[in-house]
Parts: sequence; C-alpha cells; structure tokens
Amino acid sequence: MQLLQDTIQNIQGVDMKSMEQARMRIDALCKPPGSLGKLESIAVQLSGITGQLYPTVDKKVMIVCAADHGVCEEGVTTNPQDVTVFQTLNFPKGGTGVCAIAGITNAKVVTVDVGVKEDISLDAGVIIHKIKYGTDNMAHGPAMAKQEAIQSIEVGIRVATEEIIKGADVLGTGEMGIGNTTPSAAILAVLTGCNPIEVTGFGAGVGQGGIAYKAAVIEKAITLNKPNPSDVIDVLAKVGGLEIGAMTGIILGAAAHRKPVVIDGFISTIAALIAYKLEPKVIDYIIPSHASEEPGAKIAAALLGIEPMLHMNMRLGEGSGAALAFPLLDAACSMMKNMVTLEESMQLLKR
Repeated sequence: MQLLQDTIQNIQGVDMKSMEQARMRIDALCKPPGSLGKLESIAVQLSGITGQLYPTVDKKVMIVCAADHGVCEEGVTTNPQDVTVFQTLNFPKGGTGVCAIAGITNAKVVTVDVGVKEDISLDAGVIIHKIKYGTDNMAHGPAMAKQEAIQSIEVGIRVATEEIIKGADVLGTGEMGIGNTTPSAAILAVLTGCNPIEVTGFGAGVGQGGIAYKAAVIEKAITLNKPNPSDVIDVLAKVGGLEIGAMTGIILGAAAHRKPVVIDGFISTIAALIAYKLEPKVIDYIIPSHASEEPGAKIAAALLGIEPMLHMNMRLGEGSGAALAFPLLDAACSMMKNMVTLEESMQLLKR
C-alpha cells in the first residue's frame, strides 16, 4: 500500500510553460492553423509531459499484463482459459499480434504474469509477479481480496518504474486474460451506475448465452458483492481483474515519472479510469490509441474526456492498438523538430 500511496503523491501536473511554448511554435509553423489536427495536440501534450519543446519518444515499451478470471466458470466466453497461458508464452517469442505491430517501431514488448492460472517457467522470458492463480469467480464472491487488488496495482508500478529506469521514453498498456471484458464491463457498470447490458459486448467470443447472459452474470456479481463506487479499489477487488490492476499501476507509474503512456482499447481504458479515480492528474499523461469495438469503450473514454485517434474496428487487445499508435507519436515529434516556421522558411529561401 505504501508504494501506491507514494506513487500517487509523486504525480504532478504537466509543464504548462512548455505546452504554451509548443503551441506558439506549432501555430507559427508554415501551415494553416490547426491543419495537422491531433498531431498538434499530441506534440503539445508531449511537451507538457517532458518539459521539452522538442520531445522524443525513441525508446518505446509495451507492457502486456497477463491473468486469468474465475468468472469464466460461468460460460461468459467460448474461448478456453488455456489460451491465456498459451499466449503469455507466445509474447516473448514475438508471435502475437501486438508483437507484429510493435516491431514496426522497434518497440520492446515486456510480458508480466500477474495472475495466470498455470505456472510459467522462469526461463520463458516472462516477468513473474504472480499474485494468485487467477481471480475467484465474482459471480460467487469477491474476485480477490482488497490487498490483492492493491498488490496488482503495485506490480504495474514496479514494472513501469523498472522500464523507465532502463530508459523507456513512452510506455504502452496491454493485457492477456480470457474473459477479461466481463470484469471490465462490471467495473464500468459500477462506476457509472448504468445497467450492465449497456456496457457489455462480444469480447473475444461471447458464450452460448449471448451478451444478455453475460450481462446477467455481471449484474449478479454486482448485486452479490456490492462494490462501493466511491472506493475504486473496492470495485477492482470485488469485480475486477489482476491484469486490470497491473495496467492501472503502469499508468500511475508512468505519470509519477513524467512519461507518456499510450493506452489500448476497452480493458486498458478501464484501467485508465481506475487510475484517474485514484489521482485525476494522470489524465494529462494518457494518450488514447484506438476506438475499441466494445460498447463500453466509448462510455469509458467519454468519462475520461479522451478521444481515441484510430478507428480501425479492432478488438484484439494485447496492446495492439497502443502499438499501432506509436508511429503517430513519432510523427508529432518529427513535426516539432523538422517543420519550419514561416520566418525560418523565409530565411532558408534567402540563402
């Protein structure tokens, strides 16, 4: 708990002076005002985060957090839980979707076992921070103890800090956990007070009962566990997931070290929402990537006041959308560094 408290206390606001200087330079560039759209706002945000007029994000790290979910016992997904361990082992081998996408910007992919149902070999290339062998079935009781939820967040903080110490300029959040759209929708339903059916989607493959049954399982879990919407850690513990907690920690850790963090789709956005509830200043460090196909993703993004950059009809997870957005950050940095102002252009022509 102390690491979480210390991290939250270390999160400061962004550098407003650097943001203003960045805006002034962008407005002076040899182009119509606002004509590069979101690239301009990304550049300003990166300047505010880093305190640099010409920020760089050369060293990119995707952190994929893996864990299983006891609620799969309720038949909310058609995918077997074995897929979680299979894919967790596949990330270090470079064979997953996020690895293929991350490769185009030479982004490093780090895999963390925070709660996979099976033991992962120590030589598998996976960082082992297992808290428990998957969450308990939230349809029959709390998904985990409150202390376990805090531990999951602190795992994310530690891993993020380690990568930043090694030189990471920007982090991305990813996850692997069969059934994890169910706890994500449950968290969102609690925090918004809306009916679970409004935030429940297909996921990676909905069970035979369909979306209505999946929503009913979520409603049962909420009714049974009575998570307190004013205590976001209580919500995470009772109806959440270990990898959701770990991604929350990554976001908090990035903000505490003044590093940008690119979030993926629905599940990552739920982690961002939890981080925001713990410390609202984290929002200035979050860069949204893509608009997930999950219905709850749009609602969660609206709650955070963020707008995804990419509309690619994606719902893979893993951090695939975050990795796909990395080149946009490079483009924003290149715009700041390599585009000339009208005044600079005139000087070049005189040479």
